[in-house]
Amino acid sequence: MNENYNQVLYQEEDPKAYIEDYWTKRSEGFASLRKNELHSDKYQRWEKEILTQLPTGDNLKILDIGCGAGFFSIILAKHGHQVVGIDLTESMIADAKILAAEEGVKPTFCTMDAENLDFDDESFDVVISRNLTWTLPHPRDAYREWMRVLKKDGVMLNYDAEYAKDQKTSKLSGRHAHDDISKELMNQCNEIYHMLDISEKHRPEWDRLILMQMEVSECEVNPNVGQDIYKEKDMFYIPVPMFRIRAVKRG
Repeated sequence: MNENYNQVLYQEEDPKAYIEDYWTKRSEGFASLRKNELHSDKYQRWEKEILTQLPTGDNLKILDIGCGAGFFSIILAKHGHQVVGIDLTESMIADAKILAAEEGVKPTFCTMDAENLDFDDESFDVVISRNLTWTLPHPRDAYREWMRVLKKDGVMLNYDAEYAKDQKTSKLSGRHAHDDISKELMNQCNEIYHMLDISEKHRPEWDRLILMQMEVSECEVNPNVGQDIYKEKDMFYIPVPMFRIRAVKRG
């Protein structure tokens, strides 16, 4: 898609199309980054982090929302869980299928809108997401959907950050996660920040308050989880503090 078409999308207030366009352009480089992350020390750190937050039980049914190139889906599938990964961007799903096959696991991947899930009520033991909610035009609706498809006593894990309030990555020297992103794409990313209401929220407190209004028995926030995983200033590094939200659906 050319720049003029992107601008039309923006002017016509079609944020999902504009956001999907951004991630389609980023998909090849993003998949390469996730592939490298799977074979880095970040894999073990993420593995430890996620597994300690899951409910007890083997062969859990897990929905990875906004799965991108399948990083979380692959980790969880390697531990024997039934994983479904969804993403709005078709090229991301294509990359996730390739990467999962290379890693010898078979999650199910499909294209789907995180705000409008095509699953029955109470279908999953776990709903997990990473770096997605900051891109959503209607995050409250998304949370409602995520809780709908979660089983009673199921766990929702959301890893995200206030990226719109700390736009330092394009100004960093040395290695970082946005090191290979073009100026055009960084500008498009910044436009996404400014077009979404969630960018104005005080997070993750806003998320916690929204979730506590739903069918949640407990909801806790760890504001420093990113510091435990991205310790080095390398190709995966982003300085914005990543937080974890863990909510349990009322039984």
